[in-house]
Amino acid sequence: MLGFVAVVAVIAYAALVGVTGSLNLDIAAQAQENGNVPGHALGNVSDSDVWRQIRRGEVGKVSIPDLKSAVLINAEGSAWRAARNGPISFWGGLVIAASLAFIILFNVIHGRIVLRRGRSGEVIPRFSQAERWVHWFAAGTFILLGLTGLALIFGRYVLKPLFGPDVFAIIANASLQSHNLFGPIFIVALVILLGLYMRDNLWQNGDLSWALKGGFIGDSHPKSWKYNLGEKAWYWALFFGGLALAGTGLLLEFPWLFDRLSVLQLAHVIHAISALGLIAFSVGHIYLGVWGVEASLDGMTKGYVDVNWAKEHHGWWADEVLENRPAVVEGAAEAAAEDAPPAPAE
Repeated sequence: MLGFVAVVAVIAYAALVGVTGSLNLDIAAQAQENGNVPGHALGNVSDSDVWRQIRRGEVGKVSIPDLKSAVLINAEGSAWRAARNGPISFWGGLVIAASLAFIILFNVIHGRIVLRRGRSGEVIPRFSQAERWVHWFAAGTFILLGLTGLALIFGRYVLKPLFGPDVFAIIANASLQSHNLFGPIFIVALVILLGLYMRDNLWQNGDLSWALKGGFIGDSHPKSWKYNLGEKAWYWALFFGGLALAGTGLLLEFPWLFDRLSVLQLAHVIHAISALGLIAFSVGHIYLGVWGVEASLDGMTKGYVDVNWAKEHHGWWADEVLENRPAVVEGAAEAAAEDAPPAPAE
């Protein structure tokens, strides 16, 4: 009988310990104190409050080395996604569309800028072979990165409805891999290009007067040096925008260089804004260089430009070169000739 009483007493004591949460049965029961659960757990907090804390990025505890996994929901990620899919996509697309519309309208109203006195048949050197190679290599990688970047930003709105989710997934993955592969290559080409062209793109006397006199849309082309103020504006946009692209691109491609998610999200925003701005700016550069100005492309394809073109568009530079040019220019006859259409097949 005594043994039975002892067993009952032990069981009763254990139950009281469980209720009070303490071996000292004289202490008030912690399980019922202010509604808190023993161990300061959140038993008295509603599920809604817990969810709000999680959504705000509340940091928990983990036993693994990756401390970032202690954050169940990254609140900054929602803000980044909203900015990326909202104002960046909307305004970036609008700026590019406006740039294209302006070029089309300019071409319709103004037409192509032709040589007033035609070709002279004489040429002067404008770009070295190294300058042309670097230019075209950088231009090619820039176009590739621009197209793949646009596919990643606007693909879900344009390509996915046209080709369906499966095809779009293939395009998006190929765009991402191409972007990652050619990005570092473009950075190397960009640095070389900026170094080669910097000297002639620094500020010179007469740059502002070129713009004030109407630039290339005035009644008469004002004189300029090797590059006018419009061309210099493109260079410096490429300088600052390109360096922003390069720096943020390296962070995104090698995220362990700066292992903070908020920094990577900011880098992505800067990368997207810089890329969209440069793409919009490049539309005018490509139009004027390839089609908008007659004989302008010769300099970057042949290395030489017609004397009349040089005098009409870059008069001060032309005078300087003509004073120091050699008596005979190798390849001048070929460079001076207009690009003839291909002969018909027999």
